[in-house]
Amino acid sequence: MAEKTENAVELKLDGVSKIFAKVEKEGITHALKQVDLTMKSGEFVSLVGASGCGKSTMLRLIAGLIPPTTGKLTVNDKEITQPDPERGMVFQRPTLFPWLTMEKNISFSLRMQGKYQGNEERVQRMMRMIGLEEFKDDYPSQLSGGMAQRVALARSLINQPNILLLDEPLGALDAFTRMNMQDEILSMWRARKQLAVMVTHDVDEAIYMSSRVIVMEAAPGRVKADIPIELEYPRNRSSSAFVEYRNQILEMLNYGAKE
Repeated sequence: MAEKTENAVELKLDGVSKIFAKVEKEGITHALKQVDLTMKSGEFVSLVGASGCGKSTMLRLIAGLIPPTTGKLTVNDKEITQPDPERGMVFQRPTLFPWLTMEKNISFSLRMQGKYQGNEERVQRMMRMIGLEEFKDDYPSQLSGGMAQRVALARSLINQPNILLLDEPLGALDAFTRMNMQDEILSMWRARKQLAVMVTHDVDEAIYMSSRVIVMEAAPGRVKADIPIELEYPRNRSSSAFVEYRNQILEMLNYGAKE
């Protein structure tokens, strides 16, 4: 049975807009406009849409890496103003420290917070969870892309964040490794049932992994649809229900079948 997250969270985006100044010419880019969303612990939410619709911008706002232009973001009614270990972020590429071993990459944040002593078993357990315990003394250059991404996930999860942010974490992997990593992430998420928010361009990936899919549209970036995925885990990618969700979302993205 899945273990529930220790601290339930409710993430709210209330009238959130984000404007960027254009670099090469005058004017502005309306990356997000008037986004209202509520997400809670136990949900796996995917953001899909064409490039430029504000998916990654929304993730960076939730992470506290950039401030909104208007509106506000809150976690349990507390406004997000800066990054916090409770919101762990995993990027498309592993971004590991090349001079540290796999074990030291995973335990880096604990060491920086002075929390490593007494938590050694947590580090060992995390390495066992991702199946890389025997590689603990290897450096990132000695790991495959899939292995390195598992280490990056473990490094974020070691803090037991209540919100896990995933910015196209599997985009650089080959198809088979990607499917295996989808199952790895789902297994880690289901173990604690925290809130997970993922940006992806892959509609099948969003349906396979998510309890909700947020369909975005651009110019300006905004929410077009909020679709609950009512399928049991593990999911069958070729089932008729799965295909129906795929067709529905592709049609919203203007990639549906043409007559």
